[in-house]
Amino acid sequence: MNSNTNKKTGKQGKDRVRTPIGVKLIAIISIILMVALGGVTYAVSYFVTADVRTSAEENNLSINSRASSDTENRINTAVSTVGMFIELINAAGGNETELKSIENLFFDSNKSIIAVYLPDRSQIFVNTMHFISRELETSSALDYFMQEDESMEKAMNGYVEVCNASPFFSVPVLSFFYPYTYGGKNSVVAFLYSSEDLSDSFSTSSVNQSFLVNKDGIVLIHSDIELMMSAQDESTNSIVRAMQDSPANNSQITYRSKGEEYIGAFRKLSVGDCAVITTVKTEIILEGVRTTTRRNFYITISILAIAVLIIYYFSKSLSSPLKLLTSIVNEINIGNFNTELFNDLKVKRRDEIGVLARSTKHEREILNTFTKLTNKGVTQAIIKKEIDFEPHLKDITIFFSDIRGFTAISDGFKNRFGEKSAAEIISFLNDYMSRMVACISRTGGVVDKFEGDAIMAAWGVLRQESLDWEKLDPKSKEYQKAKRAHDAYVRQDALSAITCCIAMRYSLMLYNKEAAAFTKAHEKEPLAKYKPHIRIGAGLNSGRATVGFMGSFEKMEYTSIGDAVNFASRTEASNKPCGTDILITQDTLDILKKDFIKCPENNFTIRPEYRECELIVEQIPVDFEVKGKGKQHFYGVVNMPGFNIQKFFGYDPKFVVDTDCARAVGPMGPKTLNEMRNLLGIPIPDFGKVNLDAEENKIQVAAP
Repeated sequence: MNSNTNKKTGKQGKDRVRTPIGVKLIAIISIILMVALGGVTYAVSYFVTADVRTSAEENNLSINSRASSDTENRINTAVSTVGMFIELINAAGGNETELKSIENLFFDSNKSIIAVYLPDRSQIFVNTMHFISRELETSSALDYFMQEDESMEKAMNGYVEVCNASPFFSVPVLSFFYPYTYGGKNSVVAFLYSSEDLSDSFSTSSVNQSFLVNKDGIVLIHSDIELMMSAQDESTNSIVRAMQDSPANNSQITYRSKGEEYIGAFRKLSVGDCAVITTVKTEIILEGVRTTTRRNFYITISILAIAVLIIYYFSKSLSSPLKLLTSIVNEINIGNFNTELFNDLKVKRRDEIGVLARSTKHEREILNTFTKLTNKGVTQAIIKKEIDFEPHLKDITIFFSDIRGFTAISDGFKNRFGEKSAAEIISFLNDYMSRMVACISRTGGVVDKFEGDAIMAAWGVLRQESLDWEKLDPKSKEYQKAKRAHDAYVRQDALSAITCCIAMRYSLMLYNKEAAAFTKAHEKEPLAKYKPHIRIGAGLNSGRATVGFMGSFEKMEYTSIGDAVNFASRTEASNKPCGTDILITQDTLDILKKDFIKCPENNFTIRPEYRECELIVEQIPVDFEVKGKGKQHFYGVVNMPGFNIQKFFGYDPKFVVDTDCARAVGPMGPKTLNEMRNLLGIPIPDFGKVNLDAEENKIQVAAP
């Protein structure tokens, strides 16, 4: 015996599997490949990025140098040309004819120079054709010079001033002010220069951007016409500040602006301390490197995928059974205890996989035993240890429903289909009940049983709650706290149950509409299929019941019994004489009325947080005797005005609210019982002839 025991113990030790070998192999090889290839990719990316950045900096400096040289040559040429013009003017003296001839010849030969102003002589020479072609007044040139007193003064003091006159003329124009000596006398020369031709040197390439600024950081020439025409102040730009602060004539820096990195180069000109600035985004120059890096990453992933594929085939003898077991466990977790996947299990294996296979099959046998005892929801609750086999007293809300005139409906199936009627009836019932059960499950209810066309369900039966708090002192804080929590649970259960019934009303109307269309579509077929138009009655009662497993050792079910359950059944049966489809008891009403039903207890006012769940109910004007409670009334549920059909049924992505059926519940629903009766086709009863205390079925309607 000891030998056998030790042998079994040894087997159990071998049954323990920590980490599958296939997963280990894939993980180890994947890590090695990722480190190796990732390291190579990083190194290549790092060094190539450095090389590309160096090349971009050199190219940026080269572009900046070319633009600076071209700009400086053009400006110096213009300054020299203006100087020669002044010399010719001086030589002509006061000969007006010769002056005019010199002026015309000068502007014909230098079309970019559009005006020359000699303030000490109050003389101005204007390129008339330029002004006319731009629809400008020639007098505007003098107007501009007259307002530039500050620039004139700086030029008189020996400084060269370059300004952007574009905002004044609304065309690209630069103005130059510089000192000039004639005949031993210090003077000033100012001229206007059309920057249209000069702008060609600053056109934006696909990568680099060059522009010209003066010493104050004001844009003189820019490819962005708006910046140039508005004389944009770029003094806050990092590269412009670097140019202004640097004693060097040219330099290059890396800086950030608006979250992006730039390489910027500048070169100061010999005229007016202007500077040509050239910038380029590092994101653009490094795009090729990043593309290569991404390509290398994809190659790494591809190599890794190939390696994983090879390892997969190598470890297939392990991974395939494990995947099968995983699929079976997933099926069990969703309640499919008898999935066909069990047929593929190889239980004769002697390794860890065989142990798992045998254990899984054993688990199926246990779960099948549970499903014989109760329904799937209860089984799942047992698996999760949310329920036990001991009976408990619980305050719950019980629901009963059945189909009105089901006997006649069954006879209709028999007359139409004969021997095949059973299958048709079952198909019809399954369609109907699946819709009703969906409403129950959606609101947290548990189906207790099906009896023919009748459904019994309950809310609160799976709630883990002890009633031991009732033994405490009613004045204690513990008692009060437990009672508040208990009352909240009970109230929510009752509200959920009524919400379920409201949803059922919509679902039933939708069923009837679809049934009519289905029947019409098949009416010309032999033994034409059809779905009958149906009405149901639902009864709700809230109260204390005994909840637990009941039956024999051969068959047990998780159910509820007690007076509260019997009363719920009686409530359901009372729908027909009361002319209702949803009927609740006084006990259920008392639980809900303060928060959800306009009544004297809440001054006929619903608090804002409860308006979505407001209920409209009407008292049935017939009383009946309940043992131990005296006279009682039933209450017909008219509507839940805040019921959101789309929100309730929206778990199905294909669901679309049917406007015809929406008249039964929610904002478009009835406001009174009679409206509801007319909508559902329920006759208005003669309550003078209704006796709810009759013995037979506890319901009796007096003959007319």
